[in-house]
Amino acid sequence: MTDQNNEPDTTDYALAGLHHVQLAIPPGGEDQCRAFWGEVLGMTELEKPPVLAARGGCWFRGGGLEVHLGVEQDFSPARKAHPGILVESLRGLAKRLEEGGHEVTWDDNFPGHDRFYAFDKFGNRLEFLEPQAAS
Repeated sequence: MTDQNNEPDTTDYALAGLHHVQLAIPPGGEDQCRAFWGEVLGMTELEKPPVLAARGGCWFRGGGLEVHLGVEQDFSPARKAHPGILVESLRGLAKRLEEGGHEVTWDDNFPGHDRFYAFDKFGNRLEFLEPQAAS
């Protein structure tokens, strides 16, 4: 096996993918998460293991993506850091978000992709992108 520079790979492990993304929410924000991640985005809420459920927060899965929303006592939204979420039918998602009262800001500065930014109910930045069709 070789790396990007065609050098022999000397590691005894391989990264295998991303299991989940965690975003912070304020205490008591679970119902707002359900409204956004469940109702607007259409993801399925997962049952948290009991030891973790006692901490609050909630988890969602959909489209091969898992998002964990964890309670932070001194919550501050992630306004720069963000997950980049691949989407099929990006314009359809933009319409759904806007109909749900969420502003969508389009950005054409990522070559080969259409994309926009939006924010969850707590101000966490989210990037949604779709590869452009090859011409």
